[in-house]
Amino acid sequence: MTGLRAMMSRCAALFGRRDSDAELDEELRTHLEMAAEENRRNGMNAEEALRSARVSFGGVTQSRESFRRGEGVLWIENLKRDVLYALRQMRRSPGFATTVIGTLALGIGAATAMFTVVDHMLLRSLPYRDAKSLVLLNERAANDPRFFNNETWPDIHEWQARSHTFQEISFWGGMTGRNYLEGESSALEVGGYLVSAKLFPMLGVEPMLGHGFDAISSDDAAGKNAGNIILSYPVWQAAYGGDKGVIGRVIHINSTAYTVIGVMPRDFSFPMDQPHGGTAGQVWTAMQLSAADQQRGNGTRYFEAIGRLKPGVTMKAVQAEMNAIQKTIAAEYPDKESVLHHTVVALQRLPDSLVDADMKKALLALFAASGVLWLIACVNVTNLLLARSTARQREIAVRGALGASGWRVVQQMMAEGLVMSAAAAVLGIGLAIGGIRLAESVRPIHLNLNLSTQLNFPILAVLCGLTLISAAVSTAWPALLAVRAPIEPALRQGGAQAGTGRRHHRLRGVLVAAEIAMSLTLLVTCGLLLRTIYTLRRVPLGYRTDHIIVANLNVPAFRFAGTDMSQTLYNPLLERAQHLHGVQTAGLMSEVPLGQTFHILLTLRMNGSTVAATLKAVSPDIQKIFGFKMLGGRFFNHEDTPTSQAYAVVNPAFVREYAPDKHDPNSVLGLKVWNLRKNVPMYIVGVQDELRQASIEKASQPELEVCLCQITPASGIYQPTTMAMDLAIRTDRPTSEMVPELRSILRQASPELENATITTMDQIVEDSYGSQRLAAHLLEIFGGAALLLCVAGLYGLLAYVVTQRTRELGVRIALGAQRGNLVWMVMRQAGGMLIAGVAVGTALAWGSGRLVHGFLYGISAHDGWALAGAALLLLASGLAAAWLPARRAAGVDPMQALRME
Repeated sequence: MTGLRAMMSRCAALFGRRDSDAELDEELRTHLEMAAEENRRNGMNAEEALRSARVSFGGVTQSRESFRRGEGVLWIENLKRDVLYALRQMRRSPGFATTVIGTLALGIGAATAMFTVVDHMLLRSLPYRDAKSLVLLNERAANDPRFFNNETWPDIHEWQARSHTFQEISFWGGMTGRNYLEGESSALEVGGYLVSAKLFPMLGVEPMLGHGFDAISSDDAAGKNAGNIILSYPVWQAAYGGDKGVIGRVIHINSTAYTVIGVMPRDFSFPMDQPHGGTAGQVWTAMQLSAADQQRGNGTRYFEAIGRLKPGVTMKAVQAEMNAIQKTIAAEYPDKESVLHHTVVALQRLPDSLVDADMKKALLALFAASGVLWLIACVNVTNLLLARSTARQREIAVRGALGASGWRVVQQMMAEGLVMSAAAAVLGIGLAIGGIRLAESVRPIHLNLNLSTQLNFPILAVLCGLTLISAAVSTAWPALLAVRAPIEPALRQGGAQAGTGRRHHRLRGVLVAAEIAMSLTLLVTCGLLLRTIYTLRRVPLGYRTDHIIVANLNVPAFRFAGTDMSQTLYNPLLERAQHLHGVQTAGLMSEVPLGQTFHILLTLRMNGSTVAATLKAVSPDIQKIFGFKMLGGRFFNHEDTPTSQAYAVVNPAFVREYAPDKHDPNSVLGLKVWNLRKNVPMYIVGVQDELRQASIEKASQPELEVCLCQITPASGIYQPTTMAMDLAIRTDRPTSEMVPELRSILRQASPELENATITTMDQIVEDSYGSQRLAAHLLEIFGGAALLLCVAGLYGLLAYVVTQRTRELGVRIALGAQRGNLVWMVMRQAGGMLIAGVAVGTALAWGSGRLVHGFLYGISAHDGWALAGAALLLLASGLAAAWLPARRAAGVDPMQALRME
């Protein structure tokens, strides 16, 4: 109770400051009057009595401060005085304050922006209970880790029955094709998934409205959940405006009726690693197991599995157990080829699966770069405050002579730094949000990088921490050096200002050299990425990209169910596109080169061996649009019809992997691939020239192209090749003129196609640079800012040195020194700092090159041209910054300089 009473008393004293001060002044006045009255009784006159009373009582100010110290609020009052004094100092020196605040804001903004992205991509908490214990399970071949295989229901069932390290194992799969929630006039595209009834309970999430599948039946084979559907929060909002009466309503997806039984929470999404661009959200229907799902082999469905670990179980123990179980499971597959592809179970924690390794390295490298920029900003501000502290040493000496303690002076100077850092933090928030939006605007459309401008609590905590650290780092050192300087030289009239000696100049020189070293590291890294992009731009693609417009069509297949889509959709669409003004030719392709829209991997048996290749459906005019050449045979033409002989075209990678003579493209011509339809064999008729297929920097993989017009509903590949299509048009008209007309004919084909993504082939190529281009843009900003700060720091130091040595320079000129010698003296000092910084920076850049090694193409991580270019740029900028102070030194008037003191 005593401590609580004391705390309440201090709070009352703090908020009742005026009343407390008035009472204290009245009490002190009463004591003085009583002492003076006693002195008058002893025979003193009034003046002597009052003076004696004051002497015996002591200092009134000291008594007041002692009382406040006893109340425990003096430090708060001192802080308030320091903040007000800091604001007055900023108003007196607006240029200095603006420089410090802008420099710190740049560093804080860059670090905060990158932490926002890193937090969202790598540190975000998933909307599941104990997400770290969730593990994905994928089967694959023991000797080929490139391809993962999904699992059959018998495999998952055996895992559930035999595993002792998992609490539960559940599974899910994708609904077939594109999924559209049908409305009155048009349909809303959604991401559709089939899920086990136990999946959501295993994730630890329940619907916010209605109930889950497990409330009806947890047996997936019972069929009691047939026709039920659960909506995601975005779909609920977009399609039904948040109407709570949606529960029990019958809706139609791809012309199939479903009954809504639940709505998931706002932040829930599953799976989270699959992009949902272009869709309104997700919907989930219950998995219905059939008799065909109870067996392994051809014709059975494949699913994706996820499990929750038991507490305390390690991944090593789980892997050992699953390997033992999988040995017996693989042996149950009907043929040797299937056995080989199901021998190993690969495990991966769910949070680790959301961002690939390359993207993690990119984010961490950029985060490190932003940290270096923040450190450069702090060093620059430290240098500025160090210069300011030397200029204020007479003021600091006066404070010390009047009795101020060293800690009190340090506290006051640190308060100034804290005020400026707080202002920089506010400005840094705006810079961070602006930087994130800029990065989002230059982000390639297909790059799986979700940037968020929301500053959540961890980010605000980091921002506050950076503010405090910036204030501490930038002000503590100059403040301590200032209070440790001797008082007498600073107070001596006409004496040299303390702090202008060699020690302080050497210290500031070291700080500038450190800035130069860190700036060189960022510039070299930026140079490596820019050289990578330059190299990529010189890689021959093998096809033309100019004057080509590409429309990505998310085909609503449900509208054309039971028909041949080539006859009802694709041929009429091509006919309309061909008749648009300015269109030279038009064609369809399931995915254009370097596109990231729809990838089909085909696995088949050819000549007794398994063939895995990318499958594409194309129309004959695609060759005219892209202008690629053939190494052997021919491409498709208009004589290839649904009733003619079925042909396929392959690429050189297919030849190198599967041809009888891997060095002769013609050796595959005439080979039978497989049957396109029953009793309709397909033969290879041509080999394309080398094309950059999915990535500019990576070698092409085996690819097999089929003529679109020969694919009919009777073909085994009809459904996957008609789920999505790219419409490519070669035109001599500007894109802005073509887009409205193109959207018009797409709307005529189907209302859902009107909102198709339309771009140019040149833009697709530009987007294919992906993470390299994004990282290069960000490092251009970081490197440019670092160079600016470095040059500003060097200029500020030399300008300050020239100002402080004005008298000395005047004496040198008066004694006959040549002005060119003075220029050389200043430039030599600048050159020493630049050479030292470049030497240290070269070592740092040599080590940092390994961080961006995965982004480089065609150059080494220790590329000499990038290092030399960055060093020359830094040296030239530094010498240019030193030239102005050097000219000022040479232009000193000796008579005016000698009168200064």
